[in-house]
Amino acid sequence: MHPILGSIRRLAIYLLAWLLIGLLLSVGLGVRNGNWLTAVAFFVPLGVVFALISQSAWYVCRIFPLVRSRAWSVVAAQILAAVFASAIWVAAAGAWARALEVVGLESAGVALYQNQRALLFVIGALLFWLVAIFFYLLIAFDASKDAERANVELSLLAREAELKALRAQIDPHFIFNSLHSISSLTATDPAAARRMCLLLADFLRETLRLGGSQQIPLSEELALADRFLAIEQVRLGQRLVVSRETGPGAATCLVPPLLLQPLVENAINHGVAQLVEGGTIRMAAARTGSTLTITLENPCDPDRQRTRGVGLGLQLLRKRLINQYGASDAVYAQEQEGQFRVEVRIPAVPALAEASAGKTEAPA
Repeated sequence: MHPILGSIRRLAIYLLAWLLIGLLLSVGLGVRNGNWLTAVAFFVPLGVVFALISQSAWYVCRIFPLVRSRAWSVVAAQILAAVFASAIWVAAAGAWARALEVVGLESAGVALYQNQRALLFVIGALLFWLVAIFFYLLIAFDASKDAERANVELSLLAREAELKALRAQIDPHFIFNSLHSISSLTATDPAAARRMCLLLADFLRETLRLGGSQQIPLSEELALADRFLAIEQVRLGQRLVVSRETGPGAATCLVPPLLLQPLVENAINHGVAQLVEGGTIRMAAARTGSTLTITLENPCDPDRQRTRGVGLGLQLLRKRLINQYGASDAVYAQEQEGQFRVEVRIPAVPALAEASAGKTEAPA
C-alpha cells in the first residue's frame, strides 16, 4: 500500500507541506512579476497539483530499489520519471494560468507562466527527485524495521528451541535413574517394584501433560515433585522424610515445568540415598514482592565421592532460567556442614485466578 495515500493523516501532513512549498514559490518567483494575490493564486494550487503528481515517485522507487537495481537503471528511471512529471506540471501551470485569466486576474497569470516556464520545469524535476529521495529513505526505514522484527522472531524461535533442547536433556536423565531404582527392587522386593512402576507411569503421564506448557502454577510443580518423591519413598522407605513450607501467594506463581525435578533428584541421589540413616529434604517457597524464592535443603556426606550428575542438573537448570528470564544469578547452591542448599529466585508472576481454581495438590 502507498505510504502516503494509505493514511489520511499522512496525506494531510503531506499536502500541508506542499502548501508551504507553494507559498515559498510565490515569494521566490511570483512577487516580482505580479501582486501577492496573483502569485499565491498561481503557485499554491500548483504546489498541491504537483504533490499528487509526485506520488508516482513511490512506484518508481519500488520498481527500481537502490539495493537490488543497477545504478544506471535507477538514475535513468528517475530522470525519465522526473521529466514526465515535470512536463505534466508545466502543462498544468499553463492551463491554470489561462484559467486565472478567464476569472478576471487580467494577464498576470499568463505572464507568470510565460516568464517562468523553463524554471518551473527545472524546479519540478528537482522537487520530484526530492520526493524520490524521501521515498527511498522510507523504504530503507521499513526494511530496517522488518529486519529487526525478523531478528526478534528468530531470537524467540531460537530461545524456544534451546529451552526444548534443555528440557529434553533433563527428561531422560531422571527417567534413567527411576528405571534403575525399579531394576534394583525387582530382585529384593517385587511388590515394591510393581508399585513403583505404577507410580512412575502416573508421574510420566503428568509430566507429559504439563511439559507442553511454558509455565505452570507452582502448586502443580510441587504436586509433580510429590509424585516423584512417592516413587523414591518406595525405594528408601523411612530413610526419606520430606518437609515443605509454602508461603502466602507462592503456590499460584507461575514457574517453568520440571523446575524442581533436577533439584529433588539431586537431593535424593547425591544426598539422602548416600546416607545410611537417610535424612530430611526441606522444601520452602516464599513470595517477597516481585520475587519468588524456592529453597531446597538436604543432608549430604561431606566425604562422598563427587560425581558429575549433581553439577549437570544445576547447570541445565541455570541455562533454562537464563533463557527464560535472562537472570544469570537465579540459582544459588552451597554446601556447608553436611547440608546442601539450593536457592532459586525468579520473577513472581501470579497465575490467573480461573486458571488455578479447582487445582488440588497431589499427596506424596
